[in-house]
Amino acid sequence: MTQLDRDLLTSSHWGTYGVDVSDGHVTALRDFEQDPDPSPIGHGIVDVLNGPTRITAPMVRKGWLEGGPGAAPDKRGSDEFIEVSWNEVNDLIANELSRVKRSHGNSAIYAGSYGWASAGRFHHAQSQLKRFLNCIGGYTSSKNTYSYAAAEVVVPHVLGDFGRFLNNCTSWESITSDCELFVAFGGVPLKNGQISQGGVGAHVQKGGLQSAVNAGVKFVNISPLRSDLLCQFEGEWLALRPSTDTALMLGLAHVLVNEGLQNQDFLDSYTVGFEIFSAYLLGDSDGVPKTAEWAAEICDLPAQDIRALARRMAQSRTMISVAWALTRQDHGEQPFWAAITLAAMLGQIGLPGTGIGFGYSATNNVGLARYQIDYASFPQGQNAVKNFIPVARLTDMLENPGDAFSYNGNFYEYPDIRLVWWAGGNPFHHHQDLNRMRRAWARPETIIANEWCWNALAQHADIVLPCTTTLERSDIAMTPKDPYIVAMDRAINPVGKSRDDHSIFRGIAAKMDVEENFTEGRSPQEWQRWIWDVSRQQAAKVGVTLPDWDTFQRCGWIKVPKPDVPIIMMEKFRANPKTHPLSTPSGKIEIHSDTIASFNYEDCPGHPVWLKPEEWLGNASPLQLHMISNQPRNKLHSQLDHGSVSKSDRPKGVEPVTMHPRDAAARGLEAGQIVQLHNSRGACRAQLTISETIRFGVIQIATGAWYQPDGDTCQHGNPNVLTLDKGTSQLAQGPIAHSCLVEVRPE
Repeated sequence: MTQLDRDLLTSSHWGTYGVDVSDGHVTALRDFEQDPDPSPIGHGIVDVLNGPTRITAPMVRKGWLEGGPGAAPDKRGSDEFIEVSWNEVNDLIANELSRVKRSHGNSAIYAGSYGWASAGRFHHAQSQLKRFLNCIGGYTSSKNTYSYAAAEVVVPHVLGDFGRFLNNCTSWESITSDCELFVAFGGVPLKNGQISQGGVGAHVQKGGLQSAVNAGVKFVNISPLRSDLLCQFEGEWLALRPSTDTALMLGLAHVLVNEGLQNQDFLDSYTVGFEIFSAYLLGDSDGVPKTAEWAAEICDLPAQDIRALARRMAQSRTMISVAWALTRQDHGEQPFWAAITLAAMLGQIGLPGTGIGFGYSATNNVGLARYQIDYASFPQGQNAVKNFIPVARLTDMLENPGDAFSYNGNFYEYPDIRLVWWAGGNPFHHHQDLNRMRRAWARPETIIANEWCWNALAQHADIVLPCTTTLERSDIAMTPKDPYIVAMDRAINPVGKSRDDHSIFRGIAAKMDVEENFTEGRSPQEWQRWIWDVSRQQAAKVGVTLPDWDTFQRCGWIKVPKPDVPIIMMEKFRANPKTHPLSTPSGKIEIHSDTIASFNYEDCPGHPVWLKPEEWLGNASPLQLHMISNQPRNKLHSQLDHGSVSKSDRPKGVEPVTMHPRDAAARGLEAGQIVQLHNSRGACRAQLTISETIRFGVIQIATGAWYQPDGDTCQHGNPNVLTLDKGTSQLAQGPIAHSCLVEVRPE
């Protein structure tokens, strides 16, 4: 390890920290002095770096080791593991990859890695895995994310792009100076704002929100959860039924049209298809006017409140924010499309502080003023395999090889997967209907996992490769999503026989005669210098000067200055739609999309519509409650669930679940007792919290508890044993975790 004349630093998706080391062990992390609102999440790693859950050597499941590929797959999750040497495991994997390629082709390999393992620019597990697999001929890939898959597919049809606008949402500075009314569908959940992909220097969401409140901006939290906007910010709370946001937006839109409050000049100049949507809105096309009363019945909100809000929105400088969670419900394409339409009707898109925003405080970077610099990353190479699946259709793929599926206007075929390799994610956290997935998980012949701790993924693998944590290797936290660039120091030596992902793949590449292709003759340190040098050139293109490598290492961190003017999303389009058209067929906002209409999807027609979810309170039995399984406040997804910070939130060892007093009384339940959440898909244990900060008829339990099945019951409280594994629609095939009915009973 290099000796530095400064404190050791590390960075993560949830913050930057100083690192204290004594006798080769990390003893503490210290909050970054530049961070006004540091996250406690990172501190949870200290006690588990070398704890009983740490994987310290290559391990192979006994049944697979003795019986070969495909042996005893039903024992995944219960079979014992045998320690082997790195040389032996490299031979096993090289031989297995060669067998699968020879017998079934590269499309039979699924690279399931799904991000978030490390904030490092080089030690990015997904990039390392995919570069290696591309060196041996490719793999079946996935498209989109669990976070907002439906928006990733539908918004490009409406605005011409999604990622560009997501990364350039109007900044908090502009909202503070120019917004009057901030309408937050799904709230502004500060707990989610603790994180951001690629590293966080300073947390800004709380400060941005507070500045806006201090400036007189009024907030409306439209969510079943009051906590989606902290009470200290004094926002108005409209506690609608879950999965009914689109109906509410349509009701608001109807009021605007009925009272002549829409900005017709904007609609005529900047949009296409409003007349078709309007015919649906007024009931001309289907006989059902989408009035405030119609929306009130669906959302269970007073019609007068809907009318009053529509008038306030029309009379104010209004920002509409739609939480990413709104896409993770049945027909999750519709809320974002309807919100864009509603914002277009107000006519304030592209003006300072107003318009539309995609998920303020969904992550720390939304609304953060910063330069968009195309930093270099570890190159993945070209994938020769064209097969892919929408990311949330994992179980469908494993269950139905050869079957056709629809996605974004085309038909594709599920490949016949024989080998699954996961590095940098945990499907037993983020996928839906985990009991069904666990049964499908037995179908591949071999499952390989790069992991550092014995979570459910590692326990359900055949071959487990022990990888290092960020504190055991050097890297760079550098992302266009955050202005801070941080040197991630190697604070301690690798625990046990663990190796970083690059070294893991390099060893296997050598066995398969592709080591030179994989490394290009560079060491990890040389790759990091290459990334830095290329990134300096990219930064210079936008007028940002980065220091040389040695200066950066001596300083430990730098902050890229923010742009001189606030970011205003779609400002150039608003100023001149002919010079700066959108990348849609019309160059304008497509309230009605001829392209989507041509797909003839009953579950996603050519304009925003209300479609009833498969599971919601509108079709619930008397004992059923609607379960919201949102992001946790004390970990990132399931990462560090076994650490001290996460454990402090569950003294009885199970995840807490929140219920309204009326619902608890009807079931004879008391605060603090252990209850069981259940439906036809499974069950999980939880500890009951009773609060009026949740809408009656709804319960809330965070995701992230490590999956520990006993039959079909998760003993730790993972709600994804209960969620429905169905696509949002044929368009995006995204996940619908938030459309879920359950019952609750005492244990």
